[in-house]
Amino acid sequence: MAHTIKEKSKLLARVRRIKGQIEAVERALEAELGCGDVLQLVASVRGAVNGLTVELIEDHIVHHVVDPHREPDAERARGASELID
Repeated sequence: MAHTIKEKSKLLARVRRIKGQIEAVERALEAELGCGDVLQLVASVRGAVNGLTVELIEDHIVHHVVDPHREPDAERARGASELID
């Protein structure tokens, strides 16, 4: 996946932030924080992982399926854009 290599430092930075969020969940559990606080931390982790997933899927579509900005077939370009959205 050449695009992941090109974006390696950006992707690794996101993963490291997620790692920090996971560690915060671990600390919260060890400190026996309330379930509401732990759930909020877990929700933020889920959001961060979902954001990373979306970025990877979008890059995959653009680099391996069809780039909607370069696709000459308007219907295919529209389909790719819809899929990305």
